[in-house]
Amino acid sequence: MYDAVLLVAFGGPRSPDEIAPFLAHVTEGRNIPPERLEEVRQNYLAVGGRSPLVEITFRQAKRLEAELWFRGHHLPVYVGMRNWHPFLHDTLAIMQARRVHRAVGIILSPQRSPAGWDRYVEDVAAARTRIGRDAPVVDLVPSWHKHEGFHRAVACRVAQTLAQVAEADRPQVPLIFTAHSLPVAMASKSPYVEQLENSAREIAARLRHEVWRLAFQSRSGPPSEPWLEPDISQCIAELARSGAKTVVVAPIGFVADHVEILYDLDVAARATAEQNGVQFLRAGTVGEHPAFIGMLADLVVAQLADG
Repeated sequence: MYDAVLLVAFGGPRSPDEIAPFLAHVTEGRNIPPERLEEVRQNYLAVGGRSPLVEITFRQAKRLEAELWFRGHHLPVYVGMRNWHPFLHDTLAIMQARRVHRAVGIILSPQRSPAGWDRYVEDVAAARTRIGRDAPVVDLVPSWHKHEGFHRAVACRVAQTLAQVAEADRPQVPLIFTAHSLPVAMASKSPYVEQLENSAREIAARLRHEVWRLAFQSRSGPPSEPWLEPDISQCIAELARSGAKTVVVAPIGFVADHVEILYDLDVAARATAEQNGVQFLRAGTVGEHPAFIGMLADLVVAQLADG
């Protein structure tokens, strides 16, 4: 029934010239103050003026396509972005021109939330509507935050980072799992926090690491609106006051590096750690880890079997 796979991701600017139009597209209709947009633009410039997310997603697609071929499923893997090139509707138009009728769709967002997963579902539907009646059908696989392959890939990234700490000190090093913060009112209507806590607990157990907590990052709303806490910087400061000398940060709400990782963690959170005399170590995102690519292939194969 299926003749392709579609990976759906957020998107990001590929050069400094694309930052402003990208931000304008992402925030359209949201009444974001110009000074906040300029602040985010400067954050992008501080990390090289581009996001590696699109490039990483295409590499994930190539590796997934190879893994599927190895398993005997000769399916091309396409990439469509919610907020920038290649836009979902452009990718679907290419798929239509190549006579793709039905595709397995995978949303590259581990946890479900109205601002994340639900928006992806809506945008896929809107892109199909834009193409018209002959648009490829996209069957999106269910949420995969509990998949063993995802947990294994994160655990491996964290283990590689913990290895930088003296063996005798590792058990006491706080492990901070992070994800994008959301308005409390929005998060309360979804399983977002519960799914994050479950994944964090499973990954910590896999690592046999007892000292861990969940924190949030990249808040963008007005100060008057309650958002999920604790913020990563607040969390680091509290750990410093309790005597922590090193922290390991593991972004489990993201599967590829982009500005929320490269600036909000590697620059802003790291600065907070340094100000508090704490060594900051950040685990890599799952990216192209073989366990994660294997998980994506598992999702496709399961969907092929379900039909």
